[in-house]
Amino acid sequence: MNMQVNPQELTLDPAPLLSVDGVSRFYGERIGCADVSFELWPGEVLGIVGESGSGKSTLLRCLAGIDKPDEGQVLFRGGVEPLDIYSVAEQERRRLMRTAWGIVHQNPRDGLRMDVSAGGNVGERLMDNGARHYGRIRETALDWLQRVEIAAGRIDDRPRQFSGGMQQRLQIARVLVSEPKLVFMDEPTGGLDVSVQARLLDLLRVLVRDLGLAAIIVTHDLAVARLLTDRLMVMKDGRVVEQGLTDQVLDDPQHAYTQLLTSAVLTV
Repeated sequence: MNMQVNPQELTLDPAPLLSVDGVSRFYGERIGCADVSFELWPGEVLGIVGESGSGKSTLLRCLAGIDKPDEGQVLFRGGVEPLDIYSVAEQERRRLMRTAWGIVHQNPRDGLRMDVSAGGNVGERLMDNGARHYGRIRETALDWLQRVEIAAGRIDDRPRQFSGGMQQRLQIARVLVSEPKLVFMDEPTGGLDVSVQARLLDLLRVLVRDLGLAAIIVTHDLAVARLLTDRLMVMKDGRVVEQGLTDQVLDDPQHAYTQLLTSAVLTV
């Protein structure tokens, strides 16, 4: 997946899709994340890695419009004009979260309506994006269920009838059906057994490539980062300690903490 190229070569667009400048989030005296800045280009996949408590999930929540940072700016260029996502009304930000970008949660129950059918979960996202023709909504939902390897005959089943791996695939279909410009993924393979993880990773790799998605993926698993991401940021104690092209960071780490991670001295 991760052909190591300059991020700007991934797109003809003259500007990044996401610009993050000095984002910080504090919990009293404790640092959630501090002074994080980077740019993400259309079609680029960025990984954020670090051990538990490193700040990677806090940062993702700030980037995704869930938690407002105490300092800094998140600028999204998904339309004609760039948008500071924390300068708009809450209603507008939530609309963007349903349309222009999507979030894949570690626990699929956080991203699904468990009392609504599989097809209904996917169809709701389509309706949020303006679809109204029931037949076409169901047809598109069926197509996406099959794309994520859920049998057509399960379209009317509730997510609670699915295995954990199937629930995660359903959540991915729900998010991607609207063709968002940017997708945030928080430990998308966490909590799944090894064989299910491998199947899900293969699926994600194909979808990211085929759809040309821009994505930010938080993971503690360096193998996941190597497989899915173009560029990598390493976090420790809420701060970015190293960043660069994924293979370069993993094969030739410069920071002592990254060296510990890649040598598996730390349990992450």
